[in-house]
Amino acid sequence: MANLLAVLLSACTALLALAAPLLAGDPEMLQDFCVAEYKSLEGPLRVNGFPCKRPENVMANDFFSDVLSLPGNTGNPVGSAVTAVNVDKLPGLNTLGMSISRVDYAPWGVNPPHTHPRATEIIFMVEGSLTVGFVTTAGNLFTRTVCKGELFVFPHGLVHFQRNNGGTPAMAISAFNSQLPGIQSVAVSLSRVSPSMPTDVLARAFQINAGMVEAVNSNSAPMY
Repeated sequence: MANLLAVLLSACTALLALAAPLLAGDPEMLQDFCVAEYKSLEGPLRVNGFPCKRPENVMANDFFSDVLSLPGNTGNPVGSAVTAVNVDKLPGLNTLGMSISRVDYAPWGVNPPHTHPRATEIIFMVEGSLTVGFVTTAGNLFTRTVCKGELFVFPHGLVHFQRNNGGTPAMAISAFNSQLPGIQSVAVSLSRVSPSMPTDVLARAFQINAGMVEAVNSNSAPMY
């Protein structure tokens, strides 16, 4: 009996070890491609992806996008603009487990603290330099300057930010190991949700009075 139990435990350990890489990102694909068929969706229900377009209807343009060729509009309160190319914008990304974004920064612009609940992010500096950083679950901040030609990794799901270090525009390219990484802004999640987050909850969380919470909420940057 003891020997059988040991064999079962060893088998379970081996299976978990094999499965671990599959749990790191989107599920592995089972064919050459699965171009997203947007038109076949009916109603709000969608289970982890899109149905596949029939192979005979697939075109080269299903795998092509030029939206990253143009800078985003950084004329907003935070001074940054994210142009995302994910499965919602590029049907050929469906089931491939990856996506990409362009981030433009006005002088001294900030990409405010946020998380990507479904992906790890790697950022590559194309122009300018940024101060970047992320916060661990233990409350430690890892931050440094990233210059043109350099890159930095933000681990899956951790809160992170970027700030333009100079008086000229900057631009970076971000890649993700998910076709739809998602984004959750810390500020928006706390101050611009509907219905509103209870004021007393935020006051206790930040150890400030209710009046300060209301002032922050009324002056927080809008979603863009």
